[in-house]
Amino acid sequence: MPDLAAPLIAWFRSNARDLPWRAPGFSAWGTLVSEFMLQQTPVNRVIPHLAAWLERWPTPTALAGDAPAAAVAQWANLGYPRRALWLHRAAVEIRDRHEGIVPRRVEDLLALTGIGDYTARAVAVFAYGDRHPVVDTNTRRVLARALEGRSQPGAPSKGDLATMAALLPEDQAEAAIVNAAAMELGAVVCTARAPRCEACPIAHACAWRAASYPDTGDGRRRQARYEGSDRQARGAILRALRHAPTHELPEEAVASDLADRAQRDRAIDSLVADGLIEASGGTLRLPR
Repeated sequence: MPDLAAPLIAWFRSNARDLPWRAPGFSAWGTLVSEFMLQQTPVNRVIPHLAAWLERWPTPTALAGDAPAAAVAQWANLGYPRRALWLHRAAVEIRDRHEGIVPRRVEDLLALTGIGDYTARAVAVFAYGDRHPVVDTNTRRVLARALEGRSQPGAPSKGDLATMAALLPEDQAEAAIVNAAAMELGAVVCTARAPRCEACPIAHACAWRAASYPDTGDGRRRQARYEGSDRQARGAILRALRHAPTHELPEEAVASDLADRAQRDRAIDSLVADGLIEASGGTLRLPR
């Protein structure tokens, strides 16, 4: 396996974007919130929401003391609003199990609501400086191209963590930089559709480049169209409830402009099932 750590570290130190969660002294809670928000949401949309969230709830205990409805409302248009509900539940768990301090151990982080392998390791590495492999979609694309000569990565697997772990230096600080650098490289240089290979610090060791950039196929799952979807209907219902003065409205007044009544009813049922809204006596409201 080629040594990619040194060029990645040098490149990252000179080219890393100035992002809030990379600032010295940024809290572990801030890191956790940012990781929740960054799941399937672009960085530029996350930054203002993150600032507003941390101003309102600077600690897990502050969020845990507020109602779930406040979290869902504050989530606004970030999408995938179950993340807001999960983040609120995780804050309650941090308050009750860990004295209000975001845990450091990956095992403890994995036991929190809404946290999987990636988020647990990201918090342990980027908030606490521990040595673990951290693999997101961007990292997987970099590894697939540089090491396997594939144009796009395959389905996520536990092998991704083992591959990334083999690239990490023993030094904890340098290992954290390599994790961040691989993600950053995939986000801004080794992009899915228009990679800028001339700007890549590991182009000299890239198996895909050496093979003349073959198209090896793309097995990534495609997201269904949003326009006209049940997701859009769910978003319209949540938006109406977020903007209502008490976060509740008569059911017939919510998303009444939707032409497809069956879709509207499906959306309401699914939101209730997810715990994102409550239905009672013909009234819909955000969770209390």
